[in-house]
Amino acid sequence: MSSTDKVQLPKSLRMIIMGPPGSGKGTQAPKIADKYCVCHLSTGDMLRAAVAEGTALGKEAKVIMEAGGLVSDEIMVNMIKENLGNQECKNGFVLDGFPRTVVQAEKLDEMLDKNNTPLEHAVELVIDDQLLVARITGRLVHSRSGRSYHKIFNPPKVHMTDDITGEPLIQRADDNEQTLKKRLASYHSSTKPVTEYYRKRGIFSEVDAARSQVAVWQSLMAIFSSKN
Repeated sequence: MSSTDKVQLPKSLRMIIMGPPGSGKGTQAPKIADKYCVCHLSTGDMLRAAVAEGTALGKEAKVIMEAGGLVSDEIMVNMIKENLGNQECKNGFVLDGFPRTVVQAEKLDEMLDKNNTPLEHAVELVIDDQLLVARITGRLVHSRSGRSYHKIFNPPKVHMTDDITGEPLIQRADDNEQTLKKRLASYHSSTKPVTEYYRKRGIFSEVDAARSQVAVWQSLMAIFSSKN
């Protein structure tokens, strides 16, 4: 049994996870949800699902999006509230993609406090921008399966060819340095006030995401067990 397995798991886990594109949120968030038997709420996925299912909130959001507008904070918070009523969220949640502003953070806190389910952790996966650029601009993808490779860190056995099917690999159009730097600048400018908000609340933690997936995971486990 590993040292992390001996750590007593918290009875509940209510957190948000933040991080720039390529920081590893998509890897760690589902693992957290599985380990702690909580739900993973990606706001983008929730929004798409609500629209596809034709829920009341989904219909409202669809009208706004089709008109080229931004879905309101109220709709997003209510969508989160609706999902928190699901059975898989009874032990808590990992919220990914929201809040992006201090106003959204305040609205989220207000809703969670009314439900007596206050946020326990706000974690940011932190990584140097230049390392992210190197990681993402070298990314290669097999479009049909979603399998990913990297020109330097995880190259395919045959140049630009999927190891399993032998089909060609592609590089996504937005996986270029210019686009990525703009996305990173936008992320930092919008996220800094949010991290400060949670830092003042005493629930903010940073994790060095430049390390291995195992090291990042161990850091997350230590954060969650520290408030057990």
